[in-house]
Amino acid sequence: MSTIAIVVAAGRGSRVGDAADGPKQYADLGGIPMLAKTLQALANNDTIDRLLVVIHPDDMTRYKAAAPSMGGKLMPPVHGGATRQQSVRLGLEALSRLAPPHAPQRVLIHDAARPFLAPALIDRVLAALESSPAALPGLAATDTLKRVDASGTIAGTVDRAGLWRAQTPQGFHYPAILAAHRAASAAGLNEFTDDSTLAEWHGIPGVLVEGDARNTKITTAEELALAQQLSGTGGAAITDVRHGTGYDVHRFCAGDEVWLCGVPVPHTHALDGHSDADVGLHALTDALLGAIADGDIGKHFPPSDAQWKGARSEVFLADAARRVAAAGYEIGNIDVTLICEAPRIGPHRDAMRAEMARILGIDVTRVGVKATTTETLGFTGRREGIAAMASATVLRRG
Repeated sequence: MSTIAIVVAAGRGSRVGDAADGPKQYADLGGIPMLAKTLQALANNDTIDRLLVVIHPDDMTRYKAAAPSMGGKLMPPVHGGATRQQSVRLGLEALSRLAPPHAPQRVLIHDAARPFLAPALIDRVLAALESSPAALPGLAATDTLKRVDASGTIAGTVDRAGLWRAQTPQGFHYPAILAAHRAASAAGLNEFTDDSTLAEWHGIPGVLVEGDARNTKITTAEELALAQQLSGTGGAAITDVRHGTGYDVHRFCAGDEVWLCGVPVPHTHALDGHSDADVGLHALTDALLGAIADGDIGKHFPPSDAQWKGARSEVFLADAARRVAAAGYEIGNIDVTLICEAPRIGPHRDAMRAEMARILGIDVTRVGVKATTTETLGFTGRREGIAAMASATVLRRG
């Protein structure tokens, strides 16, 4: 069952003011644009097949800088309308042009300004759609609720029993929510504040699932400042920055694929080594170990040790990441350059970035992969093997 997530990112965020230096969905959260953080949370869910972002027509440059490919899941953006409701409808209409098997049966509609989206919350909404045409995450109202008149005078207390605060992502069977949006537009109704309200108006039954207190919508300057503090931006000061480099070489041998940066790549040969001979991950492991002055890959995983024969190199890289964290550092960014005449790296670049981000537990926007040749010079030019260079930056806060 095809599932596509629509991320609404066309708003101007006027209540944030100058705190975001532009629309809030592009504000920096710990070195990552808010929109990228939101998209990554959705892209990490294997059930979600594709992502569509609805943006303001003036934001294409910002969008291109903030939205990496997300492992190929990200569709070209569409322009939004004057209201949130209009923006969602335009996103839904764009999906109607997809032919099977890409046409969605289910959609999730999520606010770009809710970047702290937990995997379990997404799973709850998707599970509810198995038996209901609509699913809404929400939190029970716990504060005392007051009704206030136009002058600011308290006019009464509202019974909070049975009241819930709606969140996103809200999930729907695609044909039903598209029909509801079209009906509302035809009726001249364009001010529904969320899609569950519009679905109620159109008679679509839905169920409520437990929301997440962390899944707050960033609306004001104060909320943005808190989100930046939680993400490291504006929080504890960076007190130490270190940089490490790594280099590795492996020769070709008989085989039909090479492991590069955690990804199997079809080729006319394999790489010869005690483990899987992944030159990219070996160079990166040395770069991380070098940044914290903790030896090299051979010290911790000697080729003389039989237990590492044929091992996947992600074991080595994950151990280096653990050592970085144990030393009190976090990974700022990594960059790997693969040096070879063949195979072609470009078609596999995004998969490599995503795999290294997964192993290290960092955002894919912090991962770089490049490739170059030696213009037929040297052993790589003669297609005798592959080399890799890597660099890594780690930092300590507080």
